Amino acid sequence: FFLGVWHNFVLGVGSFMVLFLLPALLFPFYYTGVGALVTEVAEDSPANGPRGLFVGDLVTNLQDCPVYNVEDWNSCLGDISEKSQVGYCVSAATLQQLSFPARVYRRLDGTVECCSNNSLTDICFSYSNKLDSHLYACLPARKVIEASEVCRTNMDCQKDFVPSFCVTPSLENQTRLIRVKHPPHIDMLYVGHPMHLQYTVSLSSFVPRQNFLSIDLPVVIETFCKYLISLSGALAVINAVPCFALDGQWILNSFLEATLSSLIVEKQNRELVGFLMLLAGSALLAANVALGLWMVTAR
Repeated sequence: FFLGVWHNFVLGVGSFMVLFLLPALLFPFYYTGVGALVTEVAEDSPANGPRGLFVGDLVTNLQDCPVYNVEDWNSCLGDISEKSQVGYCVSAATLQQLSFPARVYRRLDGTVECCSNNSLTDICFSYSNKLDSHLYACLPARKVIEASEVCRTNMDCQKDFVPSFCVTPSLENQTRLIRVKHPPHIDMLYVGHPMHLQYTVSLSSFVPRQNFLSIDLPVVIETFCKYLISLSGALAVINAVPCFALDGQWILNSFLEATLSSLIVEKQNRELVGFLMLLAGSALLAANVALGLWMVTAR
């Protein structure tokens, strides 16, 4: 009587075990813990471009957040999105050399812009010194960020007795400047909402040991196992619902026979109780199916 539920349960548990042990099962062919491997970049992705990400690139850092797998990638992007924009340590001499006069004005959201040359390489940075806490400079982003350490305040940059400032990109709300390291390529500089990067770049935690191995195979196995877990779990739950023609009907009958035989002596009355419960369960299941179909078609 319970083969449907049992089979779905075993299949779901088996798929979960394969998913959990996948790094060990694929260890002879793929290694993990070294970064997140890019498997696909959407055509409309902001990471798509000559200095963007390409299939086969291995991402190792987002800002100062190390990336060892896909979970780290998602976690780092979440932290970057929630926290304020980090700054970069720039020496006073470099700041004076790179900056050029620019008109400062406020955007509609209240943030400050100081680059008015429509350049794709320059970004407005804010910083402070002992005399003024609101200074702005239009600087070439790559020259500022390359070989610079991240910072939050000027105190983070006071090393080797070289006067330095912590310059922070002055961007629109929710927009971030993110340095993506994917050696041996030059760092990618991304400007935009961090979640756009997450939704348009697909990655894998499995890096092939040999070039002839497919980078998509672990992703296919992971996806297949996740679908099996979801479908088998859902089918097991639905099959266990006390409804006519499902395994739940026989489960309910066995349960009533085991628990109510001493309370309700007559079998006909027990069958009536079971019938009413099956009727209620069938009506509830039908209502849920109808509601789900209506919500899908109403869109």
